[in-house]
Amino acid sequence: MTQKPVLWITRKLSDATLERASRDYDVIINHKDGLHTADDIIAMSPKVDAILPCHSEIFDEAVSAKLDSRVKIIANHSVGVDHCDLVALAARGIVVTNTPDVLSDATADIAMLLMLGAARRCVEGDRLMRTGSWDFWSPSFMVGKQVSGARLGIIGMGRVGQVMARRARGFGMDVHYYNRKRLPEDFEQGATYHETVEDLLIVSDFLSLHCPSTPETTGMMNSDRFAMLPDGAVFVNTARGALVDENALLAALDSGKVSAAGLDCFVTEPGGNSAFSKYENLFMLPHVGSATRATRDAMGFRALDNLDAYYKGNTPRDALT
Repeated sequence: MTQKPVLWITRKLSDATLERASRDYDVIINHKDGLHTADDIIAMSPKVDAILPCHSEIFDEAVSAKLDSRVKIIANHSVGVDHCDLVALAARGIVVTNTPDVLSDATADIAMLLMLGAARRCVEGDRLMRTGSWDFWSPSFMVGKQVSGARLGIIGMGRVGQVMARRARGFGMDVHYYNRKRLPEDFEQGATYHETVEDLLIVSDFLSLHCPSTPETTGMMNSDRFAMLPDGAVFVNTARGALVDENALLAALDSGKVSAAGLDCFVTEPGGNSAFSKYENLFMLPHVGSATRATRDAMGFRALDNLDAYYKGNTPRDALT
């Protein structure tokens, strides 16, 4: 009987994913769901043939250099791979895959939730109700920012960005976007393309980030760029926390340049930024953009599909190295 590859699953994934993985692989599962340090990853590597990690496990140059030669594939349970040094892993002959496509709808849903919640002052309203403080009403009470008819700027018109654009059109928004390459006209669906981020910012009543975190995009939303937005703009980030200079965002909120923001990701994760907690015009979630049962199953199965292809001698569908 052929021995099954040994697969380390670094986090507690969906029940369906773990059941399928246990059927097809000799699995080591982190049922306690704790974070793993670089030393943990390096120490485990001589014991396994494959690793199925999440974004929380870091495979930087230092870790990649120390992985045991037994490890042949890292099948990520994530779309973003900024936690992996692809060059360093490729140099070790390690295949890296991700899980695109399957979380676009869920992430775009969260982006819409954050945009609406920030625009309509949901944090403040929720606090009033939960503390029993609602004792007043007038036409000037809890007035927010209208979404319908407003201009939405999208940075990064990939899979999630395109779904976000469709959601926004349903709310009657005028969609504008920046992307490294202009989309074919049938993909644009009437959205207006801008050749530079700066050109997009000046028309964005609402701005939503949907681009990857790379050395070029790290800190892209800085003081200068926040200043280009229309006064009272609403800012949304469901992509990566590293895209935003968080001090610059706070300054924009303090000045009123940005009237509200919705965030699902932060520079420091888990934990976020403690300075954000005093701002009732910050609607925040703990990086749960893809956290639906259907999406978690789909992500896990996509990662396992990539592993299955590799061990059948084929190039995984989502191979990055």
